[in-house]
Amino acid sequence: MIEEKRFDLPDIASMERFGTAIAERLRAGDVVALEGGLGAGKTTLARAIIAALGYEREVPSPTFTIIETYDAPPLRLPVVHADFYRLEDPSELGEIGLDDYRDGAALIAEWPDHAGGFTHEAGCLSILLETAGEGRIAIARGAADWLGRMP
Repeated sequence: MIEEKRFDLPDIASMERFGTAIAERLRAGDVVALEGGLGAGKTTLARAIIAALGYEREVPSPTFTIIETYDAPPLRLPVVHADFYRLEDPSELGEIGLDDYRDGAALIAEWPDHAGGFTHEAGCLSILLETAGEGRIAIARGAADWLGRMP
């Protein structure tokens, strides 16, 4: 069973509140799969989640490094922030060692479709971000482990 909710995010403050709500419910092993076009707000939401988990410095976009890791402490739990935009094939995940990074951590994945997707995982919260005027709309779909934990 999948639970789906829609959120109106008219400004940055609402995006940050949404990120905080996700961070409060995030567990090791979870995946937050962020989908949407260029400029939809994927990195902004990822930054809000990581900040709400306790990271106090600037969160760089992993567009060029593909993977950025954040340890606990200072975060409440370890996080892997990945941007799969530059992957040409999901088989490249083995080359970058994604599974090693994910051990005991939550994964925030931008462009998850380039990595073959994560919706098959019970701990996947898939969020589609769409532009709506100056703001965004988020459509969140929580897999089995997110039932009762949805933001």
